Amino acid sequence: MAKKDDTKTEKKDKALENEETVKAEETPRETPEETKEPTEEERLTEELAKQKESYMRLAAEYDNYRKRTQQEKLGIYDDATAKAVEGLLPMADALQMAMQNMENVPEEFAKGMEMIQTQFKTAMDKLKVQSFGEIGDEFDPNLHNAISKVENEDLGENCLSMIYQKGFKIGDRIIRHAMVQVANCD
Repeated sequence: MAKKDDTKTEKKDKALENEETVKAEETPRETPEETKEPTEEERLTEELAKQKESYMRLAAEYDNYRKRTQQEKLGIYDDATAKAVEGLLPMADALQMAMQNMENVPEEFAKGMEMIQTQFKTAMDKLKVQSFGEIGDEFDPNLHNAISKVENEDLGENCLSMIYQKGFKIGDRIIRHAMVQVANCD
């Protein structure tokens, strides 16, 4: 009988083992990482990383804002300068015409006109205003306003042969286009 009892015990042990195996398979296994809560140090490190990222984003936004406002200020300055120079251009044109028509005038008068023209050019240079449109320059429709054309073999293709009014610009911003005559254009 002892054999039967041992066999029954072994069968019960195997049944219990099988039952435990089935239960173990049914319940999901928890990994040590899932069950383990982050330590205080890990939590603080993660929070520090988030705060650092937030700070870096804020610093980048501020830098972009500073650059944008600086560009706007420069644009406002250029616009105001252009507006003021527009008001002075008729005087510049009159001065230019006077300089071109100074035949038979006293020497002192001519020197005075040259001094005025030099002072005007110096003032324009300080404002970073550049004049453009010289005879012989190549015609550029972005800078020049062609009001006539002429055939002239002495000049190249699409060259300026006469300047009626000089053009002015600040940087890339055109204040006034040059009014010109173009030679040898098709």
